[in-house]
Amino acid sequence: MRATARQDRVDNNGQALVGARMRQFRKERGLTLRGLATQSGLSIGFLSQVERGISAIGLTALNGVAAALDRPVAEFFHEEDQAAPPPAPTDDLPDHFTLTRAQNGATEYVSGQTTYRMLSDRGPHLVLEPMVVHIAPGGRREEAYGHAGEEFAYVVSGELLYEVDGVEHRLYPGDSLHLRSSTPHRLYNDTDEVTTVVSVVTPRLF
Repeated sequence: MRATARQDRVDNNGQALVGARMRQFRKERGLTLRGLATQSGLSIGFLSQVERGISAIGLTALNGVAAALDRPVAEFFHEEDQAAPPPAPTDDLPDHFTLTRAQNGATEYVSGQTTYRMLSDRGPHLVLEPMVVHIAPGGRREEAYGHAGEEFAYVVSGELLYEVDGVEHRLYPGDSLHLRSSTPHRLYNDTDEVTTVVSVVTPRLF
């Protein structure tokens, strides 16, 4: 399935919005790009490209930026006059599990060529972030990035180029990869079809 022109426009709009919100929050905090780079562990050049809508940023890297700017990740995906939905109250939820029904729908976030579909409701003491990730062809490769936690990816369809500590691994349907996220890593779809991946990361992003 090739990416359509309409999908490209949607992806680019989402990418530009994330970058614009990043710039807004950074300036509100009185941070320079250099200061944000120091606090997030990402390069000045990459952050500049994200802010200008040239490059997309993955959710785990965005989580580091959000922490540096003291903002929830969800706020980067909403226009200023469209408030992000408040987090679901967890006081009345059981500590040990959540149950998410398919018919309840799922929250989706779009950054550049990548759509993240969250698979689990919030739980007060749960640390895994399970997602279905759709990666459209093309786009720029995001910067290799290390962060706290662990990361698991299972390819459902398509192909995925996954770079870990400078070494590229091509994953096919049924292949999986599990790593300590502190190792610099990045992923990319260099084919002409959408790649679908089940991904689980820690810590939770939302």
